[in-house]
Amino acid sequence: MTLQDDKILEIINMYKNQELPPEAALAQIKGLQYTDLGFAKLDNNRADRQGFPEVIYCAGKTPEQCGEIMYALSLNNDNVLATRADENVYEAIRAKVPDVRYHKEARVVVLERKPLPKDEARVITIVTAGTSDIPVAAEAAITAELMGNKVNCIYDVGVAGIHRLLDKLEVIRAANVLIVVAGMEGALASVIGGLVNKPVVAVPTSVGYGANFGGLSALLGMLNSCSAGVAVVNIDNGFGAGRLASIINHMR
Repeated sequence: MTLQDDKILEIINMYKNQELPPEAALAQIKGLQYTDLGFAKLDNNRADRQGFPEVIYCAGKTPEQCGEIMYALSLNNDNVLATRADENVYEAIRAKVPDVRYHKEARVVVLERKPLPKDEARVITIVTAGTSDIPVAAEAAITAELMGNKVNCIYDVGVAGIHRLLDKLEVIRAANVLIVVAGMEGALASVIGGLVNKPVVAVPTSVGYGANFGGLSALLGMLNSCSAGVAVVNIDNGFGAGRLASIINHMR
């Protein structure tokens, strides 16, 4: 059960014991649906509906706002994720919630009080075309791990040196779900998609020279993949890839 479930049961028991009138019990339960901070309305029921609490997207928010949101979410959830966080955001969050961790490369802040169980036999493998794609891959990896998945990472096996990829083919084929992170022309997703019988989540990155158009060429290349079984998330969206791969990996 979630912390939210515990609070609802507490209200129900107080009602049963005649410590709360019906109107007050109903009002308290309704009040648990979301928390209004004025500048943000936090969805307290998302974990019940979708399996994981609301995730904080820090870009565009002040460090203080991120700290307030993380604190409020931590009151109802054991595990919380904040993405696109710089060190100033991390310090503001840590001032409110001291037991968070910061992953600088992935730019994420993690609260993990109760790690979710992981099925060791069902692995999400993350593959990058180049070393420059690692920050996006790291965001995907931490997201998937926090959501209860075993994650394996293979870096810098892009199509410019296809022998590097083929050398890891046994490990790649053993995965239950694959996340392929690539910039430039984004060809790696199509290549891997043609070599495996598992779902491939492709992540275009903004890595590349001018004609890459900030990741647009990789995005279009992945969307036009000739390989079946390749789904594409937005440019640099490691979080979205990690979340989608987690949902697929938990299906039975």
